[in-house]
Amino acid sequence: MNKSAVIHDDDLTSIIELLNRLESAKIHFKLSRNRDDAITIEVAVPGQRWEIDCYPNGGIDVEVFKSDGMIHNITGSVGAAMTLAASGAA
Repeated sequence: MNKSAVIHDDDLTSIIELLNRLESAKIHFKLSRNRDDAITIEVAVPGQRWEIDCYPNGGIDVEVFKSDGMIHNITGSVGAAMTLAASGAA
């Protein structure tokens, strides 16, 4: 393991504290690893999805995806759904 991949005790403690706060608030989350250099906390709340990337150096990136509240009723093929998604309407 190279030095840049080490998570220090303080950084790990911060991640555990964040997970504990999410659990206390009864907010659904799951852990995943989509990058070589980060652990991702995927959070789902009504109308939003958050991706919280936690890096070994203690850095955190947060992306928030918000729903427009509309349910897009798509009938037809998968191709029609992909066309709608590509247009940015979904």
